[in-house]
Amino acid sequence: MADRRSARSIVITGASSGLGAALATAYAGPGITLGLLGRNPARLAATESACRTRGAAVRVGALDVAEAAPLAAWLDDFDRATPIELLVANAGISAGPAPRGASEGLEIAARQVRTNLLGAMNTIEPLLPTLVGRRRGHVAVVSSLAGYRGLAYSPAYSASKAGTRAYGEALRALLEPHGVAVSVICPGFFESPMTDRFKGPHPFRLSLDRATAIVKRGLDRRQRRIVFPWPLAFGMRCADLMPAWLGDRIIRNFHFHIEPP
Repeated sequence: MADRRSARSIVITGASSGLGAALATAYAGPGITLGLLGRNPARLAATESACRTRGAAVRVGALDVAEAAPLAAWLDDFDRATPIELLVANAGISAGPAPRGASEGLEIAARQVRTNLLGAMNTIEPLLPTLVGRRRGHVAVVSSLAGYRGLAYSPAYSASKAGTRAYGEALRALLEPHGVAVSVICPGFFESPMTDRFKGPHPFRLSLDRATAIVKRGLDRRQRRIVFPWPLAFGMRCADLMPAWLGDRIIRNFHFHIEPP
């Protein structure tokens, strides 16, 4: 069985803004050690300051999860000093075709897959032998409701999140007998810089505080899946189960485009 003690040593990627920064602040407190990773040093420093103010010990790394070797070295060093109990693979980016465009271009599409899918693997894989050897720990993989059904305005993002979701689900089945818990997180729209770049309707959009509370509660309970909001999740699942022509028509009627970062 997985060790269900509250995590005291937590690593979060994508901690410089959005859900990652909010989760870091929510977990921060006396006796907590946080490892925070992100690409933007200034925003990462702001998260670090907020967490230290709450009493947490914090170590930061201005790293890109797409760069496997330096990330693995940082994670190994952190784990040797403070064995990781909760690892949240949260870092992600989004993009899409220009309005009425038919292609994102290979470079932009590949960048999303490198960050969202391979970045999650780069974060998790180096630590798996250690976690399995200790027979305890908790891994969280942040996917998206876009992982349930490909969206016309973000093909590569949808593909990367579908892969991330499948990777997390497979890891859970693989690792649970070894004492390591895995949670797969599939959020819909919530207040964040990424969501703000989605120009179009945001059905069932949640506040960042509400989304963070849902995720943290699910992680604290070691839920296998943390999926929200349920009406949008239900709709995405239905779109996937429909005949392809009907699902395509529904998805195509969501008129979105994503502004470049």
